[in-house]
Amino acid sequence: MMIVMKESATADQVEAVVRQVEHVGARAHISRGELHTVIGAIGDRDHVANLELDGFPGVDHVVPITRPYKLASLQFKREERTVLDIGGRKIGGPYFMTIAGPCTIESRGQMLDAAAAVKDAGAQLLRGGAYKPRTSPYSFQGLGEGGLRLLAEAREETGMPVVTEVMDARDLDQILEVADVIQVGARNMQNFTLLTELGRAGRPIVLKRGLSATLDDLLMAAEYVLKEGNESVILCERGIRTFETAYRFTLDLMAVPVLKQHTHLPVIVDPSHAAGRRDLVLPMSLAAAAAGADGIIVEVHPEPERAICDGPQQLRAEEFADYLRQVEAVAQLAGKELATSY
Repeated sequence: MMIVMKESATADQVEAVVRQVEHVGARAHISRGELHTVIGAIGDRDHVANLELDGFPGVDHVVPITRPYKLASLQFKREERTVLDIGGRKIGGPYFMTIAGPCTIESRGQMLDAAAAVKDAGAQLLRGGAYKPRTSPYSFQGLGEGGLRLLAEAREETGMPVVTEVMDARDLDQILEVADVIQVGARNMQNFTLLTELGRAGRPIVLKRGLSATLDDLLMAAEYVLKEGNESVILCERGIRTFETAYRFTLDLMAVPVLKQHTHLPVIVDPSHAAGRRDLVLPMSLAAAAAGADGIIVEVHPEPERAICDGPQQLRAEEFADYLRQVEAVAQLAGKELATSY
């Protein structure tokens, strides 16, 4: 349930509503806008139904939220889109952002070369994997702490905010020392214990859709982060598993406009992992921008033929600037403003 307070509501009146929400066994989530304060009552439906807020001082009106996810719902934000500011770079609403870098951090030279290439081309955020989930336990799993140190060096060299993946809550503290944004991979989308910890960490999250997850599954996973007070969640469509075998996954671009009908959260697309093929990354990126995505997260490598992980899907660093100009042109045609790069 969403409780909209009057523009003239006092702090004491807001607090009185919060106490009433908690009295019936629900949880209050406060969102303060320019004119109105909105209080989300989150909890068991029967408990929330007993709020009886009619006539409460300061209450303007009450709106039931019918979706199973509450804080992620577009209803909760009263049709306003969330815009995140990450080191001066904006994403969501009218803003389009590009996140680029190598799939996996392999060496100092590789990381710094890739970072320089994506910065010079105009990308806003730098990605790099220190910990990598792999299907085979015998595949390269990333450099771990060593990779984080190299990512920190690349951040210092370029001034770009960095994105890296967390797989285990035990690694979270050291990742928080480096990462401006934390990525949750598809295989961890429903790791609810990890999502709860990330909600408490307060760092922006890129949440990737699971391999066989519905959009409701994705939004409910986001709810685990949001309910802990972390409102900075970016949803990522990265392809789902279907019967098709001509490419790695099926990139569900219909997810972009459909998600925007139901949630205020920014929505980005990962064409690299969906396609698994370099030649498909550009057309799928253009299609994602045309569909209204708020950004792209894409893999770039100085020498993809020599990459330890996912080489066939990574763009060549020397070709990235041309790729980015084409994608940004389509994003602008779709009505987006480009996030500032430095």
